This record gives sequence, C-alpha cells and structure tokens, in this order.
Amino acid sequence: MINLKPTNLELFLPSGKKIKYLLKRRNRRTIGLKVDHDGLVIHAPILIPRSRIEELIAPKLDWIQEKLSLQLNKKKKINWKTGELIHILGNKVILSLKASKTNSVLQDKDILHVDTNRVNDQIHSAKLVSKWLKEKALKDFVRRVEVFSVKLNVHPSNVYLSNAKSRWGSCNSKKEIRLNWRLIQAPPHIINYVICHELAHLKEMNHSNRFWEEVEKVLPEYRSSEKELKTLSSDLYLIG
Repeated sequence: MINLKPTNLELFLPSGKKIKYLLKRRNRRTIGLKVDHDGLVIHAPILIPRSRIEELIAPKLDWIQEKLSLQLNKKKKINWKTGELIHILGNKVILSLKASKTNSVLQDKDILHVDTNRVNDQIHSAKLVSKWLKEKALKDFVRRVEVFSVKLNVHPSNVYLSNAKSRWGSCNSKKEIRLNWRLIQAPPHIINYVICHELAHLKEMNHSNRFWEEVEKVLPEYRSSEKELKTLSSDLYLIG
C-alpha cells in the first residue's frame, strides 16, 4: 500500500553517498523536483512506485547535487577574522589580521597576513584579500596561459580577469581569454583545465569531438577535473 503522507526518504547515489529527500504524492501526472533551504522535495503521482520515481530522476542527479550544494553554501560565510581558513591554489591558508595604519596583504607559507586600518570591519578585510587574490590570479593565469599556448600551438592576444557569476572562462573572436579570478582558490589541475578549455576554443569555437580532442591532447584526465570543478564551484564563490 502506498503511503500518501509526506515521507522522508534517502536516495542512494552510485558513489555510495546518500541524499535525503521529502516525497509528497499528489493527484498529478508528472514528477516535480524542488530544492530549497529544507533540501530536496519530490512531488510525484499517487500510484507511481518509489523505485520508478528514483529511476526517472536519475538523469537529474548532477543538477540536484549542484542545487543542494548552493543551498548549503547560502548558509555558509567567511568570517574575515584571525583563524579563518581560505584556499589558495587548493591549499588551506589561515587568515591573520593585525591592526595597522596601512593596508597590506602578504602570504607566508600557510599564513595570510592582513594588515588593516579597520581590523573589525569584515567587509573591508574581504575587499583587501579579494584585491590581493585578483593580483595573484592574473600573474598565475598569465604564466599558465603561456605554457599551454605552446602545447596547443595557439596564440591568444591577451588574458583578462573575469568576475562572471556563472562562467569560469571565455574567449572571443579577438583571441582574448577571460578567466574568473576566483579560480585562484582551486587546485592547479583545475585551473589548468579551465585554461586549456578556453585555449582549445581558439582552434574549435564549439564543443565538438575535435574540440575535446584538443583538450585531451594536453590534459588526458580533463574529465575528472571538469567534474571536480562542478563540485567545488559553490565553495569558490564564497569569496567576492
């Protein structure tokens, strides 16, 4: 007998992880999905078996996990105070704020020293660190673009930073490469993937098989980097 009351259930993923969801049965013909601050809610027809519901939503698992991650990070925030952790090139770095007459940011191994004339102003500290990260990102990205341009035999005209809300990189007909500065938080292999992706577009302005062949020439494991970036993306947007 099918339970018509809203039911808390668990969806088992191929990776072994579980997603909790609330199943609500209604007098309807289709399955509806909603992800909000309470988690995943599935609206389903009254008579459809649970096994069939989970079979039908399987193609949406990536979307569901991405939306759940975004909801989780809406509850997260960085406290711009001494002891807080951020990431630079995939490594954990500890913030160390100190009151000063001047403003400066300096990294010493796993410590990021932030001297600020407004030590209790978290917005000010966030802006200082973001500005420093952008400067570091541009230097790092330009160097990587130079290396991979040689490997792909392409000639980009310039490299710029991007502040896009949903794209990690882009290129245009002027051969300009734009890279989201927040990528400086990610491990190097993920930055390399985004850069190679955009440089490959200088040969193939599409996502055809030939395009992916160009990427694979220099990054044989690009698929795992692409998947990892999707998982990390919401965390990278906690800054800025």
